[in-house]
Amino acid sequence: MALDLDKIRETAVRVAASHGLDVVDIEFLGSAKHRTLRVYIEKDAAHRAALAVEGGEIALPAGVGADQLAGITVEDCEQFSQDFGTVLDVNDLIPGGEYSLEVSSPGLDRKLRTRGDFERFTGSLVKLRTASAVDGNSHWQGRLTAVTADTITLELPAQKAKKGKPSAAAAATVTIALSNIVKANLEPEF
Repeated sequence: MALDLDKIRETAVRVAASHGLDVVDIEFLGSAKHRTLRVYIEKDAAHRAALAVEGGEIALPAGVGADQLAGITVEDCEQFSQDFGTVLDVNDLIPGGEYSLEVSSPGLDRKLRTRGDFERFTGSLVKLRTASAVDGNSHWQGRLTAVTADTITLELPAQKAKKGKPSAAAAATVTIALSNIVKANLEPEF
């Protein structure tokens, strides 16, 4: 029996929903002897919004919106891990013996995979790599300013002069096709 990652994802989404959580990503890594199923979870949108309201559990820093929260606690990871692990084992969704199940928040440098991810984090600083060069570059870092059906737009930082002083040039923008993005992550700002 082969590993069916789509079935595992579907099961994870169902278990997460029962806990008021969303599945952000799933990875299956390792060799035959050291296999790891990694699941990244966050509170669902309603619970994230409730965390950020006046008198909520979390005080948000300036410039951080409720949508940027994962809102995950150790207890959330523990409860999801117990329930999801049981379902995985009972239904033999990971055939072939032992594996490790890791459950965590997506973190401050979370991956951006879908257009919905880019839309949600518009206004955030991102770092990405493209399959083919755009304007002679395949590595980009900038503020995500717009998302369309097929592209994203990044506002790039002002160019620096040779001695490390900002030049008079205004910040430029670059538009990148979503289909050209190989890897994208949020860039934490403190």
